[in-house]
Amino acid sequence: MERSRFLLSASGALGWLSLASRAEAQNAILLPFANGERPVAAYPQKRALIVQTTRPPQLETPFALFDDGAFTPNDAFFVRWHLAGIPQSVDASAHRISVTGAVNRELSLSLKDLGSMPAVEVAAVCQCSGNSRGFFQPRVPGGQWGNGAMGNARWTGVRLRDVLARAGLQRNAVQVQFRGLDSPVLVQTPAFKKSLPIDVAQSDDVLVAFVMNGEPMPLLNGFPVRLVVPGWYSTYWVKMLAQITVLDYPDDNFWMKTAYRIPDTPSASVAPGSTGFPTVPISKMDVRSFITNIASGSSIAAGPMTVRGIAFDGGSGVRRVDVSFDGALSWQRAALEVDYGKYSFRRWNAQWNAEPGRYVLAVRATSNDGTVQSAAPIWNPAGYMRNSIENYSVAVS
Repeated sequence: MERSRFLLSASGALGWLSLASRAEAQNAILLPFANGERPVAAYPQKRALIVQTTRPPQLETPFALFDDGAFTPNDAFFVRWHLAGIPQSVDASAHRISVTGAVNRELSLSLKDLGSMPAVEVAAVCQCSGNSRGFFQPRVPGGQWGNGAMGNARWTGVRLRDVLARAGLQRNAVQVQFRGLDSPVLVQTPAFKKSLPIDVAQSDDVLVAFVMNGEPMPLLNGFPVRLVVPGWYSTYWVKMLAQITVLDYPDDNFWMKTAYRIPDTPSASVAPGSTGFPTVPISKMDVRSFITNIASGSSIAAGPMTVRGIAFDGGSGVRRVDVSFDGALSWQRAALEVDYGKYSFRRWNAQWNAEPGRYVLAVRATSNDGTVQSAAPIWNPAGYMRNSIENYSVAVS
């Protein structure tokens, strides 16, 4: 089917009034930190996910699912909205993206217009800035996510730079600002807007995406079109994209000047309780790795086994993964599996002859840019960018 017809035939309506009350709570899950009990519920277009909040919906992917493969199914992909005014339906045929500001020609683009432009596919991890916040010590305010506020998908769309080229950038362009269809409930709440530097906005892989893993994306993940910024935290991945504004000044709106800022220090870390330190907007993701087929606290049978997991970083790609079976006293190099691109999850595996006893397993990734995960925990007041080496306590019998 012609791509534009495929897009316009997709349904964005869920009829989700009182969405929270319609979600059927199936059971509860206990995340491994204080006050970690969460309901598990199936929302429209979603399988049962961990409910962090209902208004706006924040849904976490159960971590065991990441052992199933390199790509996260659409119906299992995590959900994070900032504002509760989310449209209950979107008419793809009527949706328009305005392009205004410091441009030579203002545009109003339909999905059919996007469908006529060259298509690009990028495999990329989308990760919430606060993924794993629940593990921060001392605890910090905000959504207490486990490790499941992330996902990996094949995103298809058009390059943002092609859209900007059609509009024509003026010489004084500094940043590009994005806004979606979500809106605040209270007039005092600032609209959610995020901006990228002009050089990042014109890079090869930043997309205005309309297909996710070969299908129209779920409404909760931004149908009918969202921004995809590979390698950067998902706060920039604006959902239900409706406005692109080219700025001739640095964006000073709340979501850039005040929110989503990190300490301007190595590893974005400061001593707990610190104040008065300089900050910068959050941007690229740090290198991370996880074991996916063994949970901390589990009991397993003695004998030869394969330990496997995932690793990723902010866009240089994964160079190597090392696994320890003795609490980081020694390390064994793991085998890397299929490389789907520098922004994607990279699966890995290692062999272990597990003998009876108690063990602490650990995994450490190294990026192509030479960055290595550290055992030292980071801390900042917002609970962003946790990427310390993960440890897993295991009993073998």
